[in-house]
Amino acid sequence: MASSSRTSFVLASRASKLAQIQTNIVRDGLETTFPTLSFSTSFMTTEGDKNQSQALYLLGGKALWTKELEVALKEDVVDMLIHSLKDVPTTLPHGCEIGAILERENPVDSLVVKQGLPYRTLEDLPDGSVVGTSSVRRVAQLRRSFPGLVFLDVRGNLNTRLAKLDAPDGPYTALILAKAGLVRLGMGDRITADLAAPILFHAVSQGALAIEIRAYDQEARELCKALTHQETQWKCLAERALLRELEGGCSVPVGVSTSLSQIDKSAGKLTRATLEITGCVTSLDGSVHVQDTLSQEVESIQGAEELGKNLATKLMANGAKVILDDITRDRRKRASEAETAE
Repeated sequence: MASSSRTSFVLASRASKLAQIQTNIVRDGLETTFPTLSFSTSFMTTEGDKNQSQALYLLGGKALWTKELEVALKEDVVDMLIHSLKDVPTTLPHGCEIGAILERENPVDSLVVKQGLPYRTLEDLPDGSVVGTSSVRRVAQLRRSFPGLVFLDVRGNLNTRLAKLDAPDGPYTALILAKAGLVRLGMGDRITADLAAPILFHAVSQGALAIEIRAYDQEARELCKALTHQETQWKCLAERALLRELEGGCSVPVGVSTSLSQIDKSAGKLTRATLEITGCVTSLDGSVHVQDTLSQEVESIQGAEELGKNLATKLMANGAKVILDDITRDRRKRASEAETAE
């Protein structure tokens, strides 16, 4: 176990430009709050970064983005992992825990149109336009309202995706990207339009950063408390409880929208609020869509998680289980076909 007199901590994340920016955001927050301590950074390439050819839908779970980092954490090579919370599995490895959830950026997805084209909304795009996204959640939901569009997988970091979009001979008319990532990279000017619910429900925990720590590391846990944004924490943990109950992974079309109102605080701490969470599950072709909303006064993280779990149960009873079972079978079939073709 770590010494009780540590003065330096190592923060680690994926090596992409966005991951590095996000890690530096956390480091700067820690340095400002704890000026007598030292915080350094380390960046690693994960399996999800290495495999840029296969569709995310076939690659499977979120551990692709976190496994190598968690090995370093558990071996005491690093002290804190900085993640986009939407990439973190809802069940962590033994000995690891979420130490902090930071204040969320706007969680919506955004439309980014190829440079030089006049289109301003999805409605403007002519039938047959190719829209790039690696998310089956986005494709499934948007096919409901825009059956004339063609959706094509696009991988790579944000700079790579935008280069593919803007290439004169490229197939894409537009991309769908998370607004938070574009804003953090200083590329907010590329956003053509935001796509909010009910047109497009965002991913679970989208827009929020999280710090993962060793479960026994009390010092790191105390540091993390200073960066935790409770309103974001309650909303994101409700969303993660929903996803965990649905057994959805990185490539399952589960969308959410969550809000807090009538917020009560005591000594600066959140003590009570009305939490409303809407969740949806959509078939891959967009033909079947199950959606519901629950709203309840909650007084703790546990209350927020219970509400998310209850919504999942309701969605499953109303048809979400059939959709998710069909998706699991489809993924296994296509993954097997891909292996056979290699």
